[in-house]
Amino acid sequence: MPGFVGAVQIMNIGSSGVFHIGDVFQLTPISTAKTFAGAGSFNTGETLAIQNHQSATNTFDNDGIDQGINFNV
Repeated sequence: MPGFVGAVQIMNIGSSGVFHIGDVFQLTPISTAKTFAGAGSFNTGETLAIQNHQSATNTFDNDGIDQGINFNV
């Protein structure tokens, strides 16, 4: 049975955080970000052995806008 939750304002969530309320009727992002990273950029651990030979990151984005945040309150 779904519950009703009023307006929720989230000020900040960490880079790998997850915020889950339950059933969702509408999600409205207020800000967006795009991250470009090359091979092996987000690896974590104590002892890593990474070999990336001639790695290149393509940052060309021809569409201009991915998802608009217009009409958000």
